[in-house]
Amino acid sequence: MSSLFLRTLREDPADAELPGHRLLVRAGYIRRAAPGVYSWLPLGLRVLRKVEVVVREEMDAIGAQELLFPALLPREPYEATGRWTDYGDNLFRLTDRKHADLLLGPTHEEMFTLAVKDLYSSYKDLPLALYQIQTKYRDEARPRAGLLRGR
Repeated sequence: MSSLFLRTLREDPADAELPGHRLLVRAGYIRRAAPGVYSWLPLGLRVLRKVEVVVREEMDAIGAQELLFPALLPREPYEATGRWTDYGDNLFRLTDRKHADLLLGPTHEEMFTLAVKDLYSSYKDLPLALYQIQTKYRDEARPRAGLLRGR
């Protein structure tokens, strides 16, 4: 008998609109925690980690370098690009105890720009290939499509 934490469902979940989403839930890969918020169960997490390994191998093969930015980001870079307001209600915004405005990263282009702007100023320093694998956060008005357009 397997000791894997796995339970499958006989019925389709009521909130799953897409076939792939229904299959992931029924097969025991993910479970809904709240609308648009999912927990990765052991089998699903194994698959996710294997996909990450493949992506890393391919990116490393072309000379790209992995980095990791924080999930909690300052307002300023997003204000400078106009995306603090462009994203509207889709941003998860918060204020810390010192009244600094922060957000949960919906995307990290601004952070990539900040990381390289003062270090690379000549075309001779290029090409430069950087990547990251990380969760993104968006306050979707109507989360759907399971993992692809969640929160």
